[in-house]
Amino acid sequence: MNPTILKHAVKTAWVLIAFTIVSTLGLAVIYHSTKAPISKAEAEVRMRLFGQILPADLYDNNLLQDAIKQPAGGDLGNLDETMIHRARIKGLPAAVILEATAPDGYSGDIKLLVAIKSTGEIVGVRVLDHKETPGLGDYIDIGHSNWIKNFDGQSLEKTKDDAWLVKKDGGTFDFTTGATITPRAVVKAVHKVLNFYQVHQQSFFETASGQALAQ
Repeated sequence: MNPTILKHAVKTAWVLIAFTIVSTLGLAVIYHSTKAPISKAEAEVRMRLFGQILPADLYDNNLLQDAIKQPAGGDLGNLDETMIHRARIKGLPAAVILEATAPDGYSGDIKLLVAIKSTGEIVGVRVLDHKETPGLGDYIDIGHSNWIKNFDGQSLEKTKDDAWLVKKDGGTFDFTTGATITPRAVVKAVHKVLNFYQVHQQSFFETASGQALAQ
C-alpha cells in the first residue's frame, strides 16, 4: 500500500476512535447529570398519584423505598414486573398500593392502581392507562367522572363474591348505558386484587424491601 494512503488511513482511524471516545464520554456525562433530576421528577409524579388514593395520615414511612417486587402475570394480570408499596404507621402495617391490569377492556388493557388498608378495605382506585372510547368508556378515568370512586370503602366482607358485577348483570356496581364491557373489566380486576390481597396479606409485610413476593 502507498505510504501516503496508509498514513491517511491510520490518521482517519484515529480521528474516528477519538470521536467515538469523546461522544461516549459526553453521553455518560449527560446521563449522570440528568439521572438524578429525572428520578426525582418521576418520584414526585408517583407520590402525587399515590396521594389520590392514600391519605397522608395513613402512613409515616417512605412509600417509594418500602416496596417489594411483584412478578409479571398471576392474578394481577400485569405484563411486566411491578412494585407493591407498603404503608406503615409506627412500623405497623397500614395499607398497600399495587398495580393490576384488566385485560378485557373494550379496547384493550386497562391498567389500575389500587390502595387497600390492612383491614382489607379499599381506600381508592385509579386508572393508570386505558384505550377505551372517548366519551363512552372513558368514564372510568377520574378525569372524566367520579365512577371509579364507587370502589372506595369496598371489601370482600362488605360485598360478597357474587355481587362483584355491574348492576346489569345482577351485581352492585353502576355503569353507563352503552358501555358495559369497560366497567365489567374494571370490577372484575378490582375483585381479583382484593382476593390476591387476602391470600398474600401476611407475605406483603414479611418480604424484605426490594425482594420479590413469593408466588
